[in-house]
Amino acid sequence: MSDSLFVRYLSHVRDALRRIVPDLPEEVAARVELTPTRDPAHGDMATNAALLAAKPARRRPAEIAAELAAALVEVPGIAKAEPAGPGFVNLTLDESVLRAVVGDVLRAGESYGDATLGQGVRANVEYVSANPTGPMHVGHCRGAVVGDALANLLAKAGYAVTKEYYINDAGAQVIALAWAAYWRYLEAIGTTMDREAFAALVPGGIQYGGDYLVPVGQALAELHGTGLAGPDGQPAAAELWMDTVKPFVVDAMMAMIREDLDALGVRHDVFTSEAAILAGGVTDGAIARLDAQGLLYEGVLEPPKGKLPDDWEARPQTLFRSTAFGDDVDRPLRKSDGSNTYFANDIGYHDDKVRRGADQLIDVWGADHGGYVTRMKAAVQALAVGGKAVGFDVLLCQIVRIVRDGQPVRMSKRAGTFVTLRDLIDEVGRDAVRFTMLTRKADAQMEFDLDQVVAQTRDNPVFYVQYAHARCRSVLRAAQEMLGEAAIAPVALVEADLDGIGSDAELALLRRIAQWPRTVEGAAQAHEPHRIAFYLGELAGDFHTLWNRGRDDATLRFLQEDDPVATRAKLAMVEATATVIRSGLAVLGVEPVEEMR
Repeated sequence: MSDSLFVRYLSHVRDALRRIVPDLPEEVAARVELTPTRDPAHGDMATNAALLAAKPARRRPAEIAAELAAALVEVPGIAKAEPAGPGFVNLTLDESVLRAVVGDVLRAGESYGDATLGQGVRANVEYVSANPTGPMHVGHCRGAVVGDALANLLAKAGYAVTKEYYINDAGAQVIALAWAAYWRYLEAIGTTMDREAFAALVPGGIQYGGDYLVPVGQALAELHGTGLAGPDGQPAAAELWMDTVKPFVVDAMMAMIREDLDALGVRHDVFTSEAAILAGGVTDGAIARLDAQGLLYEGVLEPPKGKLPDDWEARPQTLFRSTAFGDDVDRPLRKSDGSNTYFANDIGYHDDKVRRGADQLIDVWGADHGGYVTRMKAAVQALAVGGKAVGFDVLLCQIVRIVRDGQPVRMSKRAGTFVTLRDLIDEVGRDAVRFTMLTRKADAQMEFDLDQVVAQTRDNPVFYVQYAHARCRSVLRAAQEMLGEAAIAPVALVEADLDGIGSDAELALLRRIAQWPRTVEGAAQAHEPHRIAFYLGELAGDFHTLWNRGRDDATLRFLQEDDPVATRAKLAMVEATATVIRSGLAVLGVEPVEEMR
């Protein structure tokens, strides 16, 4: 478990602040931060402590900042402490402190950056949860990557994480899927009915027409022969085949989805069936608990916005008082015919996750579900009243636009109307897909340029980071030939004398490495895995800068043939850099590369 420099010196800042302001409220002290400075000329760290303490202390921020700087400069490891701006204090660490980070990394290995932030907290991350109606497409890809990387990030921050997929197998879309699979079955047994005539029998027509259902129809034909059809291969009544075809096609689609996700490196711990939740009575139990709290009533909703009065039929429904928990309107749980709404089923599902022991629920949804967030938060909050309170957060993922040569890519022969996830992986590779999907905040629009993600240029972030790791490995391979394998092992390099490391470029790299534990904690707290990709890009940039400067300045080269002490020090720094890159790529689910071809 690594000791973050920011955590270590933040405790010194708070201790000094309490001495300067003895009656400082603890809630104020808890808000004190220590963050990296944007400009190295302003030091290594900056704190807002004086700004926060000014109001409760009834003193000017600049006065407190001056006293705080005077106190902190006495702390071992702080070379300089200076008041700045309206009440900040900038801290410059002694170079020896930065050099010591190398040893921390080499001793910890890829566990450097592991945190205890989530210790004792069980987090359930539910993501993808695509309707089991066909292969995964690029619309699902971003949520899959964001959810998986977030789960990895939370695990690194100390949470006990469950990765979950919710199978929506109880709605009208699954019935429509069964009808489409039944048509492929009739085709497989040689029906004489044409597609248009069959479609006329299907409620809503044939909604799923991709070729991916052909093997399902063929498999049904092999298992059942003509037993699911009427005379002469004509369709039989739905009640004679629906209970056979529907679970069969759902299982087939989920097997396809699992294969697609596996190709992306996404593996869930739990697959939960909506149908099973309903059959088990969990949803009814959750609704009964809301009713017992007086949160349900029979009422009539106002017409939806944009509807004319003659478009609206006022019908009494069972409504949930979601406005009591911050929603703008109350929400229906049961329709006028007594059947559950989707919202009611989702309440049951979230209650089930809590009953299974989750302390923190995190859902990753598409941006088109943004209007659903407030009501779901209201429901989770209501279920916790008088019972176990849980955290609940929703990450919304904006759509991804796939382009080639600046033009949108739309079609897939296999799916019929969209680009499949497998198409994308086959085109550019899993690692490029995963890393690129994390180069923007989840709720930001994204353009996935098929040409750029395979280009070997610094404008391609996954190449830029992978190239930094490959360069590190090439240095270490060359050193192994020069010094032998034992001499470059981390256990040997951890003993290296690092006093010779002191150039601006080397110290900049060490500062960045030192920020890794804090980056992990900050990204985990904010539920923002894209911060890891950003950090890796910055770390790679610092390493590439040092590499390039070595071309002009021989003293900055990693292998110094006439100076074994300096060589060992630089190799220790290179090994630390490679280790942190691997640690970050593991969070993103991306494999490091040994060499670029």
